[in-house]
Amino acid sequence: MSTGRRDVQPTGPAGVPTALDPLAEVRRAGDPPTDVYLTGTVFLDIIFTGLDSAPVRGTESWARGMGSSPGGVANMATALARFGLRTSLAAAFGDDMYGEYCWEALSVGEGIDLSMSRTVPGWHSPVTVSMAYEGERTMVSHGHEAPAPESAFDGGHAPGCPPPSRACVASLVPGRREGWLGCAAGRGSRIFADVGWDDTGRWDPADLADLEHCEAFLPNAEEAMRYTRTDCPRTAARKLADRVPLAVVTMGAEGACAADGRTGETAEVPAIAVEALDPTGAGDVFVAGFVTGTLAAWPLADRLAFAGLSAALSVQEFGGSLSAPGWAEIAAWWQGVRMCDAAAPTPLRRQYAFLDDVLPAAYRPVPLARAVPTIGFRRPA
Repeated sequence: MSTGRRDVQPTGPAGVPTALDPLAEVRRAGDPPTDVYLTGTVFLDIIFTGLDSAPVRGTESWARGMGSSPGGVANMATALARFGLRTSLAAAFGDDMYGEYCWEALSVGEGIDLSMSRTVPGWHSPVTVSMAYEGERTMVSHGHEAPAPESAFDGGHAPGCPPPSRACVASLVPGRREGWLGCAAGRGSRIFADVGWDDTGRWDPADLADLEHCEAFLPNAEEAMRYTRTDCPRTAARKLADRVPLAVVTMGAEGACAADGRTGETAEVPAIAVEALDPTGAGDVFVAGFVTGTLAAWPLADRLAFAGLSAALSVQEFGGSLSAPGWAEIAAWWQGVRMCDAAAPTPLRRQYAFLDDVLPAAYRPVPLARAVPTIGFRRPA
C-alpha cells in the first residue's frame, strides 16, 4: 500500500479539496468509465424509529423518529457513490412522485449514472415500511414486478451484458442464474456478490452456480454456515474459499472474517460498538466499503476494517441509502479516535492507522443528504 495520500477532486474556495477519489492511484488511461455497475429494484423506504417495542395487534404505536429515502438496490449504489466510485445503476422507476423523488435523489443528489435505468409509464414505485426497535427491524413491502423492457438489455431487467466496468455487485437468488454475470466477468469486471435468504430451506451450494463468475462472496454468518453445513462462521469462510477466490462472512456484533482462497490468507476484525438508530442498509454499506478497499488494492484486513466502520456509521442515521457515510463521516470518526487515544494508542487506533494514508491532510467535504420525514417539499412558485 502506498504511503502517499489519496488524490482529491474537485476543489472548492481557496483550493480546498471537497471530494476524495480512493482509486486515484490505480486509475490508468483506457480504464472503463464506470467503476461499479449494479442492478436491482429501487424502493421508496419509509422508516419508523424510536419504538419501544414491536407494534401490538389492535393498538396504535407512535414512533419518535421517521425518515424517507430511496431503498433497495439504491442503498448499495448510494454507498458506493459516496465513497467516490463512479457508479452506474440499472433499475426501473415508477412514473409516480415516489419514482421521481428516487430518481432525482440518486442522479442529482448522489451523482449516480442512471443512463441504464428507465421510467415505466403507469407503474407505481415499490414501497417498504421499516420499523426499527430493540436493535432489530421489521419490514412490510408492497410492489409489482416492472414490465419487461422492450430492448434486449434495458434497465438491467433482461438478459444481456452491462457496459464495461471495473466491478459489478450482484445479489444472488438461490437456484436462479443471472445471465449478465458471465458476460460481465468475461469482459474483465470483478464480481462481488451477496445472497438472500433461501426460502426453500434447501441451502444447497449447487444453487449458487453463479459463484463461478465471482471474485468475492459476502454472506452473513447464518447464510454461510447453512451453505457449508458448519457451525462456525470462520470455518464457513474457509470452506467457501474453495468455491470463490475471496469469502467474506459478516458476524454481526462479532465483526467480520475473510478467507482468501488464492493465497490462504485469513483476516478478522471486531465490530465497532455504536448506539444503533436504524440498521436498514448496513449490510449494503458493508459491501460497498469492502468493494472500495478491494478496488483500491488495500490489504485484506484494512478492507474488512473499513467495511465494518462504514456499516457502524450507517446505523446511526435514518434509512438505508441516505444513512450511508461519506469521507466526511469517516474523517470525523478517525479524528475523534486519534484525539482520544493521543496519549496511549488503543487497538482501535492501531487497527485503523491505515486511514492516515487514505484521508487527505485537509479537505472540505460536501454535506450529505439525510433521510427526512417527507419525500420532499413543494418549491415556492
